[in-house]
Amino acid sequence: MDHVTVASLWMPVLASSVLVFLASWILHAVMKHHANDHAAVPDEDALRDALRPFDLPPGQYVVPKPAGAKEMASGEYRDKARNGPALLLTIVRPESLYDMRPGLAKWFGYCVLVAVLCAYLASRTLEPGADYLAVFRVVGAVSFACFAVGEFPRSIWWSQKWSTTLKTMGDGLVYALVSAGAFGWLWPG
Repeated sequence: MDHVTVASLWMPVLASSVLVFLASWILHAVMKHHANDHAAVPDEDALRDALRPFDLPPGQYVVPKPAGAKEMASGEYRDKARNGPALLLTIVRPESLYDMRPGLAKWFGYCVLVAVLCAYLASRTLEPGADYLAVFRVVGAVSFACFAVGEFPRSIWWSQKWSTTLKTMGDGLVYALVSAGAFGWLWPG
């Protein structure tokens, strides 16, 4: 039995990465359907002025932050959390809001990583000359899992709007279809 190697799939890996990158640009920059995913705070300047003295480095923060499970179970901590505000706060590098090049480079790297994972699994389950639909199904399922399924915890645990999660999963479905189509089209014979 002949085997497909991951190395022999460099063309579908590259094609699907570029096509997903372009599809994401269309969804985000042209269609702008994520424009309302994040709400504004009532007095943005006051909040920024209040946080500025803390000089928080980029990262993720939770307020109130328990020292451990014992403190988390205490009545004092529960009162703090109930009385609010309770925050999951992400501090980004300021330049990431106006210079997207580093983020876009990382996104393209992620697209390549997903394509390589698809190539690996497809190369282990499909033979050379496999039917387009068989390739499409395997790569579509793997890429959908990578691009979309991980969004659920953001709504389950972090209060992301379900509409945002569903839109992002819709994006993931588009990326999966594009990836599956590229692999099916360029699958070695």
